[in-house]
Amino acid sequence: MKKPVSISMSKFTESVQAAVKAATAKHPKFKLEVPSAVSVSYLIRGIPVPESVASQVTLSETQALASDIASHLGAFAGEQGGAVYSIGRHIIIGIPVPPEILQFEQK
Repeated sequence: MKKPVSISMSKFTESVQAAVKAATAKHPKFKLEVPSAVSVSYLIRGIPVPESVASQVTLSETQALASDIASHLGAFAGEQGGAVYSIGRHIIIGIPVPPEILQFEQK
């Protein structure tokens, strides 16, 4: 059985902010603000895409942005790559939750 892994929430948030900034520079259709929070669920860790942006882009463009964000996150993203989670009109882009990351710590 794998040992539980914990990561610093502040380091993770800083990494996400840098990744979003770099990825949105490459994908100008996504006029996203640098996030100050990260949505955390059992399926995905990510940021919401405002409906005003989501209505102007394709699914493949959204997946490309998620993949670029994941590539900037390195070890935080693991080998799983970017993910898009959509339910109704709500879209979150980010990374799938690696099974070995069980908790966050504030440091």
